[in-house]
Amino acid sequence: MEVTTDAGITGIGEATLESRTEIAESVLRWLEPEYVGQDPSGPESHWNRVYYVATRWRNGPALMTGLSAIDMALWDIEAKRLGVPLYRLLGGPLQPDQRVYFTHWDASIAPEKRDIASLTALARETMAKGWTAVKYTVPQYGTEMERIDKNVAEVAALRGVFGSKVDIALECAETFSVRSAVQFAQALAPYKPMFLEEPTWRENPAGLGEVAAKSPVPIATGEGLLSRSEFRQLLDAKGAAIVQPDVLHAGGVTELRKIANLAETYGVEVAPHSCSGPVAHLASLATMSVCRNCVIHEWEAADDAVYQEMTNGGYPVQKNGRVRLPERPGIGIDVNFAEFKKKYPYEEIRRRAQVKL
Repeated sequence: MEVTTDAGITGIGEATLESRTEIAESVLRWLEPEYVGQDPSGPESHWNRVYYVATRWRNGPALMTGLSAIDMALWDIEAKRLGVPLYRLLGGPLQPDQRVYFTHWDASIAPEKRDIASLTALARETMAKGWTAVKYTVPQYGTEMERIDKNVAEVAALRGVFGSKVDIALECAETFSVRSAVQFAQALAPYKPMFLEEPTWRENPAGLGEVAAKSPVPIATGEGLLSRSEFRQLLDAKGAAIVQPDVLHAGGVTELRKIANLAETYGVEVAPHSCSGPVAHLASLATMSVCRNCVIHEWEAADDAVYQEMTNGGYPVQKNGRVRLPERPGIGIDVNFAEFKKKYPYEEIRRRAQVKL
């Protein structure tokens, strides 16, 4: 999405709300009157005004996604107005590049062709491309113990290829109980995963705290949490060694930095959730460039070619497991939305959980 000013500066944001595009667009239209005619400077002021004053029915993924998108665009405008990259406006960077991990790493392997041989072949290919960390979702296999045994065998095989050169992170997608999550973590421990992501329900910080206390593998979570207040409950419960706020849903640049700063006071690291478009990737990357507890950043590497096409080559790609911050003013990219829409027309995607009653 774009925010335009009467001075001719356009800021870009992103309002991805997975499988709920129409809802995200409706929220942006609902928020529009709160911004039209206002001075675009001072993103912090706009954030506080809209979050605390516009409605007492704040929070929730829809409203926060709209607020986050506009916040990104306002920061982009302010940095462009001053002629500096966003990370300079934020006071950074602490370092000019950041470590990233290849997310959804195994997606190129069809489920029916997935086996140890295909995974280890992909691992060798990944190392040749310079990656130093990957993450994938642990598949559902048979019974609980069959699932644990088979996934542990896969990780063991991957560790045999990667050695100590590539970290392995595992997305559990909230599919374990507290009990089985602990069992899985204990079985994985010899192969030293970087973290287990969302082993059990994110709404249960006490349960995550119990898993974290008993797990020899660091626990990561937070992509579904939307504010400092929600993260504080998780941190108080000691439910994660690594938190994963998403710039798309947790309040944009303004709130993302505060969540990271809050986590730092608990001795907790940050690895932001980021599996959507190029604008959110770079807004998050710039924000993390001023947060000393950012351990690694998620990177949707399979889409790099498309994102480079969208941005006329401005979107950065990883080299030796790291991504360099763009040096252009603002977030660092321009997107030709009109041309992209012609080539990739919108198709509605609805993903709903299949619940057996």
